[in-house]
Amino acid sequence: METSENFNPTSAKTLSRRTFLAVTGLGAGGLGAGLGRGFWHEPQAVRVEHLRLPLAKMTGGARVRFVQLSDLHIQSFESYHRKVADLVNNLAADLILITGDFLDRERNLAAVRQFVELLRAPRGIFAVQGNWEYWARIEGENLRQAFARWGVTLLINERVDLSLGATPLSLLGLDYPSAADALKKLQAQADPARVNLLLSHVPAFAHDLLDGRIDLLLCGHTHGGQVRLPLITPFYLPRFSEPFVAGLYRVGPDTPLYVNRGIGTSLLPVRFLCPPEITLFELQAMS
Repeated sequence: METSENFNPTSAKTLSRRTFLAVTGLGAGGLGAGLGRGFWHEPQAVRVEHLRLPLAKMTGGARVRFVQLSDLHIQSFESYHRKVADLVNNLAADLILITGDFLDRERNLAAVRQFVELLRAPRGIFAVQGNWEYWARIEGENLRQAFARWGVTLLINERVDLSLGATPLSLLGLDYPSAADALKKLQAQADPARVNLLLSHVPAFAHDLLDGRIDLLLCGHTHGGQVRLPLITPFYLPRFSEPFVAGLYRVGPDTPLYVNRGIGTSLLPVRFLCPPEITLFELQAMS
C-alpha cells in the first residue's frame, strides 16, 4: 500500500501471512475456522456504517446525506462489486465520495469502470486518487478524463461547489500524499460560510495546519488494519496511517476526521474482525 519507491510486496506479504497465522494458529480447528472467515467470508461481508454528524454551519432542518467508499482495490469485476453498488444505491444518498485506491497491481481500469458506472447519486460522484493509482502509473489528467466519461469527478488539489437545498457545500480534494503545501493552498480556497468537506486518501498529514475552515475530513488507506485482534493495535498499517486506524477522530482545532475501512483488500485477500465498509453520513444541525 505504498508508492513505487517505498512499496515492498514481499515484506508486506510476509508480515500479513505471519499476522494471519498468529490470529488463526490456535490448533487445526481454529485454523480452519479462521481461514474460512478470513479468506472467504469476511472480505465480502460488507457492512453499512451510519454516522449522524451535527455541524454548527447546518441550520434548521437541513440535512445532507452522502456515502463514502474507499480502497476498492478492484482486480476484476465480481458479483461482490455489484452487491456493493446495489447497497450504495439503495441508501439513496445525495452524493457518493470515494477516497482513493480504485486499482490494484492488475491495473484493471476496465473493471473499475464496470463498478463506478453502476453507482447512482443525484448530485454526483466525486473522488480523489490514492497511492495505488500512482503506483500503477494510471493517475492525473488521463485518469480524470476517463472518470469524467464514467460519471465521476476526480479532484486533484481543487475545490468544487454544490448547493444541496439550503446548504452551500464545498468538496476539496487533496491529492496523495496530502503534502503540507497542497493542504495550505487548498484550505485557503475554503469559504468559511460554506460547509467544507476535505477528501484525502491518507489520514496522517499536517493536521496542525488546519485552521477551522474544514468541517469534516474523509480518509481511507488503512483498511482498518485488515486483520485485527480484540484490544490489540493492528499488526500492520501502511505509511501515512498512524495513529489512525478506523472510525471517527478529532484533529487540529477539533475537526472531525473519519477513516473508512475500505471495500477491498490489498496484498492478501484476507480480513479478520475487520469487515469492509460502506459509510452513510448524515450532516445535520446542532441540537
